[in-house]
Amino acid sequence: MRSLLFWLAFPFLVPQALWLRRTAPRFAGAAGPNQGSVGAGEPRTLVAIGDSIIAGVGASEFSKALVGQAALALSESLNCEIRWLAHGYIGANTSKLLNIHMPELPDFQADIIIASVGVNDITSVTSLPRWRRNLRMLLRQLTASSNKGIIAFAGLPPLGAFPLLPQPLRAALGFRAVDFDREARRIVAEFPQVVYVPIDFETSPEMFAADGYHPSESSYVIFGESVSRKIVERLVDC
Repeated sequence: MRSLLFWLAFPFLVPQALWLRRTAPRFAGAAGPNQGSVGAGEPRTLVAIGDSIIAGVGASEFSKALVGQAALALSESLNCEIRWLAHGYIGANTSKLLNIHMPELPDFQADIIIASVGVNDITSVTSLPRWRRNLRMLLRQLTASSNKGIIAFAGLPPLGAFPLLPQPLRAALGFRAVDFDREARRIVAEFPQVVYVPIDFETSPEMFAADGYHPSESSYVIFGESVSRKIVERLVDC
């Protein structure tokens, strides 16, 4: 029902969306090298793939973005060295990841993979059926590339609380995010190697970057710890 309501309201939301596209601030990704290591002990590899969250938008450097914070938390929880690498693409949706970015990546084997995608599918009005197909295909490719690795898939954030988005566009995108996130949970459950990580945080101003849209460094700390916790739980279950 929500999906139908969105498409009925879509013509009235387009002018607001176009205005936002013209006026919204554009932030670059995190500065510095997109790879590094943290901790000591037996080395484990962590590869992060996806959208602007993986590119570290909102953080000053990768060590303070999601991949760096997840690596730090994992190294402390597992008492090991985490060698991390981030492949983040600002504006990427599932179609771009599958058709453009994934084919460009070298073959890799990773102990842990973090994947983040979906927000740009929502804002680029990807349909729910296409979202399901693309997400399944992406998870198949990731599990095939690292058949013994754990994959952490980041859930969809609460777009209905993002300060940058004006009403009623904010509410409409928020409803779609709930629907996309529900489907993501269901699809992730089909893959034994994949764990779902909800994006659950206080939507207070300090949790957002200055653009009112991407996470702040404080959010990345919380999110990185959540990713680590879900991965460690799965490793213990195994």
